[in-house]
Amino acid sequence: MKITCYTGGFVQTNAYLIETPDGNLLIDAPAGVTAWLAARGVRVDHVLLTHQHYDHVEDAAAIRAAGARLHAFAAYSKELTLEAPAREWGLPISVKPYEIDELFDLSRPLELVGKSIALAHVPGHSTDSVTFHFSDGNALFAGDTIFAGSIGRTDLPGGDTRQLLEGIDKHLLTLPPETRVFPGHGPDTTIGREAESNPFLV
Repeated sequence: MKITCYTGGFVQTNAYLIETPDGNLLIDAPAGVTAWLAARGVRVDHVLLTHQHYDHVEDAAAIRAAGARLHAFAAYSKELTLEAPAREWGLPISVKPYEIDELFDLSRPLELVGKSIALAHVPGHSTDSVTFHFSDGNALFAGDTIFAGSIGRTDLPGGDTRQLLEGIDKHLLTLPPETRVFPGHGPDTTIGREAESNPFLV
């Protein structure tokens, strides 16, 4: 599978286009990604949301209108998108409401575009955070659970540092060390690198 990163929005949020012979997936929907896809001439079949903080869903309604199906842990709500707090911080945020087409079933892998995707609920940064592990591509899409040298912030509504660290230890650090990690912000990394040097984990 081919992975291409798009970064956009007020806080430089990553989205990942995954192209396969059987269709295309998008991980998260930050501002501007719909136009980016259109400029590339790429149609997305499914969007997997790692969580629904505003910066990951600003283009969710637009990309759904373009024909993609949205998948998430929970239904849309303003409590999850954090629109009100973001505006209090001075960000001119306005997330157009959208509908989630499919809620994740965490009891089994997600089967889409010829891929088997292992799901893990890893709250602590947000209550609805989910990671996506593609074993055949040796890739983990981590959202804002873990970054290169850091972890997701836990001082937002629904945040819990202990819960996040426990989830990382249980669901992420148990993956093969060579697993590539594609986070919601910043550069990619590997599980082994973070296990050895991430100051929040060692």
